[in-house]
Parts: sequence; C-alpha cells; structure tokens
Amino acid sequence: MYGQEEIKPYDSRSGKGEQVERMFDTIASRYDMLNHWMSFDIDKRWRRAAIRQLAPFHPEAILDIATGTGDFAIETARMLSPKTLKGADISEGMMAIGREKVAKAGLSDIIAFEKEDCLSLSYAEGSFDAVTSAFGIRNFADLDLGLREMYRVLRPGGHLSIVELTHPTRFPMKQLFWLYSHTILPLYGRLVSKDTLAYDYLTATIKAFPQGEAMMEIMGKAGFRECSFKRLTFGVCTMYFATK
Repeated sequence: MYGQEEIKPYDSRSGKGEQVERMFDTIASRYDMLNHWMSFDIDKRWRRAAIRQLAPFHPEAILDIATGTGDFAIETARMLSPKTLKGADISEGMMAIGREKVAKAGLSDIIAFEKEDCLSLSYAEGSFDAVTSAFGIRNFADLDLGLREMYRVLRPGGHLSIVELTHPTRFPMKQLFWLYSHTILPLYGRLVSKDTLAYDYLTATIKAFPQGEAMMEIMGKAGFRECSFKRLTFGVCTMYFATK
C-alpha cells in the first residue's frame, strides 16, 4: 500500500472511493476556479504538455480517467482530434459541469462522460489507443489496480499519458512549496470551497504520492514498458508516459 491510499478526505468509517466521490460532488461547482487559481493557471500548460506526448501517435479512441469537469478531455479533443473520447469519473457532480462545458465547446459528438469505478472499468480489453489522466490517480484507493485497469483497456502499442501534482525535492522550491501548500492553499480552499477537509486531503495526497523513479517502477509492475517521466515547473508537477 502506498502512502496516499491510506489518506481519506473525511473519516475512517467508509471506503476511500466513496469519500472521494462525496468530496468532489461537494466541491464540483468551485473546483475549476480553485484549480486554476491555486496553480496560477499553469495547470493549463501542464495539460497541454501531457497531450503533446501523444500527438505523434494520432490516437483515435481515447479514455480520460478521473476526467473531473473535463478540462483535459476538451483540450485533448481540440489538440488531437480523435474520433471518440470517453471521460470516466466516479463523481456525477464533476461530470455534470463537464457535460455543459463540452456542449458549449461544440464537442458533444466526440466527448462522452460515463460514471465508472476506475478500479473496475466496464470497457473491454484493448478498447483504446490512448489512456490519459490529469491530477486524478493519486485519489485511487488502489494505485496498482487502477494502473492495471488502464493497461487492460489499452490496445497493444497504445500509450499512457499522466500528469500529476508532486512535491518538489530540491531547495528552494521544496521549502517554498511546503509553505504554500500548508498555508495559502488550504486557507484559500476553505474560504472558497466551504469544505474544511477537502483541501487538507488534497495537499496531503500530493506529498504522499509516489513520484519520479518510484512511480515508473509502479507503472512497470502494472505491465507498462518504455516508462519515462519529466518534472515540470521545478517539480511541482510531473508528467509520465508509457507504452503497452
């Protein structure tokens, strides 16, 4: 078990998946504003960088895991022009906002949102040319199982592209990020989201999540090959890429 798997948003009386679903349903209406503000809008650049990893392979069928309100799915559809893109998430509250954004963007014929347990996907083996995830996999109750499911639904030769928040390891960003994540981020999150525990949880999972070489080993254990990673913005975010 990895550190972030033991961290739950609220209490120990129910499973992590159930609590994560409740948390994101609660903060869904404010999530985009908080996400962009707290990253100073740099999260948009991180998403585009992760999408560019897939561009040379021209995937036609894409699955976006933990799609949330659909920002990554929408940007992927615009940049890669796939035939179909499924956005999978456990939070109907987040996806409801995503559906409105997709309709406004005129992408409803490409992007479809579906409620899925990311640890037990309903899709057949080899259904997708690419699987993506942005800032979502650290919420998995079982990271190994989630990655194995991503691997299963990829076709042979398909690619995995992940971007995830990580904890900087070098001076001075390590110290600056600690200060930011323990003071400004939770304070703003509480003031705007009105959920006093959600952003404490999100901050804690960033620090506990395996990163860099450790994450590559975990991806390899799930079956992926040619695993690589690149740190972005002094290690505040890390981008991963792998092949089935």
